[in-house]
Amino acid sequence: KGFAEADVIVEGEYRVGYQEHAYLETQGVIAVPEENGIAVYGTLQCPFYVQRAVAAVLGLPLSRVRIVQTATGGGFGGKEDVPSQVAAMAAVLAWRSGRPVKVVFDREEDILTTSKRHPAIVRYKTGAKRDGTLTGVEVEFYYNAGAYQTLSSAVLWRGLVHAAGPYRIPHVKVDGYSVATNTVPCGAFRGFGSPQVIFAHEAQMDELARRLGMDPLELRKKNALREGDETATAQVLTESVGLLSCIERAKELSRWEERKQKVAEFNAREKFRKRGLGVSTVMYGVGMGAKAPLLDKAGAYVKLEADGSITVAVGNTEMGQGAMTVLAQIAAEALEVPLSVIQMAPVDTSRVPDSGPTVASRTTTVQGLAVLDAARKLKAKINRAVQEILGCPTFVVEGRSFGDPKDPRRRVTLEEVARWMWVHNWDMGATGWAEAAPVDWDPKTGLGNAYFVYAFACHIAEVEVDTLTGEAHVRGFWAVHDSGRIVNPKTAWGQVAGGIAQGIGYALLEELQAKDGRILYPTFTAYHIPTTLDMPEELVIDFVEAPYSGGPYGAKGLGEVPLMASHAAVANAISAATGGRLREYPALPERVLALLEGEK
Repeated sequence: KGFAEADVIVEGEYRVGYQEHAYLETQGVIAVPEENGIAVYGTLQCPFYVQRAVAAVLGLPLSRVRIVQTATGGGFGGKEDVPSQVAAMAAVLAWRSGRPVKVVFDREEDILTTSKRHPAIVRYKTGAKRDGTLTGVEVEFYYNAGAYQTLSSAVLWRGLVHAAGPYRIPHVKVDGYSVATNTVPCGAFRGFGSPQVIFAHEAQMDELARRLGMDPLELRKKNALREGDETATAQVLTESVGLLSCIERAKELSRWEERKQKVAEFNAREKFRKRGLGVSTVMYGVGMGAKAPLLDKAGAYVKLEADGSITVAVGNTEMGQGAMTVLAQIAAEALEVPLSVIQMAPVDTSRVPDSGPTVASRTTTVQGLAVLDAARKLKAKINRAVQEILGCPTFVVEGRSFGDPKDPRRRVTLEEVARWMWVHNWDMGATGWAEAAPVDWDPKTGLGNAYFVYAFACHIAEVEVDTLTGEAHVRGFWAVHDSGRIVNPKTAWGQVAGGIAQGIGYALLEELQAKDGRILYPTFTAYHIPTTLDMPEELVIDFVEAPYSGGPYGAKGLGEVPLMASHAAVANAISAATGGRLREYPALPERVLALLEGEK
C-alpha cells in the first residue's frame, strides 16, 4: 500500500565491510592464583561477564573468582565478550601452574582473532509523495556473523528496529538475516548493528530529495519523528524527542543556505576539486531494550568515610568515555558536596555490585539512576545526623560543612558528622538499585516498545574531493545531539568528537581484506585509521536538551550515537560532490574516481 500511494520510488543496494575496533590498548589480562581462588586483572568492559566465564571454565563458584578492571585503553564493544576468552586462557594456565600468567595480544594477534563490525549487504526500497511525505519502506539486509554467534543475534535485532530511521513512515517491512560463515567472528561495535542500515537509509533520503528536487535537510525535517508519533514498531514517543531541534540547530550552526551557495560557486569555479554537503539524522534506542530487558539494571554503593570523603562503587566501567566523572557528578549533586569529595572505587567484582554490561549507551541513564538512589539514601542519613548534632530541624549547607541558620557560630564539618556517625554505630553507607523502565514488546509481530527512550542527532558534513586522485577530505563538520540533560559538557563533547573520527574512518579509510576466512595484512600499516590530519578544519558540536524524566536529572544515552550519524553524513557529502551515489564503504580513491567517471 505504501508504494501504491507513492509518486516516487527509490531503490538501492549498499555494502559495507569489516570495521576493526582499533582500540589503543590490545586485549590483555594477568591471572593470579589466590589462596581460595583466582583473580584476573585486565582491560575489559564487562567484569561480571568475565567472572562468569572464568568460573565456568575452572569449575569454581563465583565467590572464588575475582575480576579487576585495570585502566582500559578503549573498548568500543571489542572488549565486551572477547576478554572472557582471553581471561579464560590465562586463568587455566595460572590455575594449573600455580603461578601468575600474563596474556597480552600484539596488534597482529588482536586484529586476526577478535570480533569486528559485521559486513553487510543492505537493500532498500523507499516511497514518497511529490511533497516529500514518506509513504513506505521495504528493507532486506544480510549481516556476516562469522564463524561463531557471539552477539550477532542482538546486533541483528537492533538493526531491524532501527532500519526505518527516525522518520514517520506509515508502512514498513524489514527482513534481516545474520549469516554464519567461515570467517572471523563479528560482534559488538559502537552502534551495534545500526550503522550498516543508517548508511543505506540516509543515502535513500538523499536520493529521494534529488528525485523530488527538495532540499535534503528539509526532506528530513518534514518526516522527522515528533513527540506523540509512532516509530516503525508502533511505539508512541511520549517524551524526550529532540530531533527537530537538532535539525534546526545544525542548519543554523552550519549556515546551511549560505554554505550551499558557496559550495555551488566553488564547484562552478574549480575544475579539479569539487565539494559537497551531506546530512544524516539518526535515532538510537538507549539501553538493552526488549531484546535483553533483564540486563538493564544496575547497583551502586555509596559510603561516607571517616575523614568525610565519599566513596562510590559501581559495576560499570571507564574506558575513556568519561563515565566515572559523570557518575561522580551525579553523586556530588545529590549529596550537595563538592566534586572533590567524591572518589570512585576501582571496579573489582568482590567490591562492587553487578550493574550489567557497560554497553548500549546505558551507563549514564541506568547506572546513574542507581548512584542517584544510593546518594539520596546516604544524604538522608547525613541530614539526620546533622540534625542530631546541631539540635535543629533545618540547617544550611556550605561546601563540606553544615550550619545552624539562627547561629552562624554553630557549625559542623562533614568529617565531624562522619566521626559522630561512627561513634554512634550508624551505618555509613547506602546501596542503590535501578532498572530501566519496562518495555512492552511482542516478539511474534515485532511491534511494541523496543526501548525505554531514544537519543537523536543531526550531522552535517562538507567534503572536498580531488577529481584527479579521488581523495576525499572532510573540510567541515557540524553535529547536534539530543541526549537529554548533559551532565558534563566537556566529556560529552569528547564523546561526539571521537565518534565523528570513527565515522570518518568507517566512511573513508578503514578496509580489512580477507581470503579463505583469514584476515589479510593485520597491521595498522595496511588498515588505516583516522589521524588528526583527517579531522575537519571546522568542527562544531552542540547539544539540544530534551530531558528524559526517567533519567538522572533528565539525562539519557550519548556514547554510540556520534559514530552512527557521522559516517552517513560524510558518505552523502561525497555523493553530492561527485554527482554519483556512493553505495559501498569505504570511499577509497578508486571508488570515488569510479563515481566521477560514472557521472561523466
